[in-house]
Amino acid sequence: MDDIKKKLTPIQYHVTQENGTEPPFQNEYYNIFEDGIYVDLISGEVLFSSLDKFDAGCGWPSFSKSVNENIIYKEDNKFGMQRVEVRSASSHLGHVFNDGPKDRGGLRFCINSAAVKFIPKSKMDELGYGEFLNLFK
Repeated sequence: MDDIKKKLTPIQYHVTQENGTEPPFQNEYYNIFEDGIYVDLISGEVLFSSLDKFDAGCGWPSFSKSVNENIIYKEDNKFGMQRVEVRSASSHLGHVFNDGPKDRGGLRFCINSAAVKFIPKSKMDELGYGEFLNLFK
């Protein structure tokens, strides 16, 4: 854990390892809509595609689905709310809600920017994610 803590900013560590939440509208990716993929900040595992991203108006990146079948869903009843937490093998990512676009399946994956890294389509091959370029065909 100390290794991870040294590699991450305080907010990245708080979100990914302590199940925190970053402030809405004050995070890196909430209003980025460039073609590319979003990968787990710690493992580099591909999680989401920009093709599934939409503006939910909530101040965090929102996706209608994940491209990763290994996403972990966990009941979260903290703070008097009934929610479903979304996790990767190494990180807390955010939550999933049933208020997403109906024409895209009705889900809204509300993800913390601090838990992911955006890889632009133009750099996917160069950074070792070329196999995911087929998502954009």
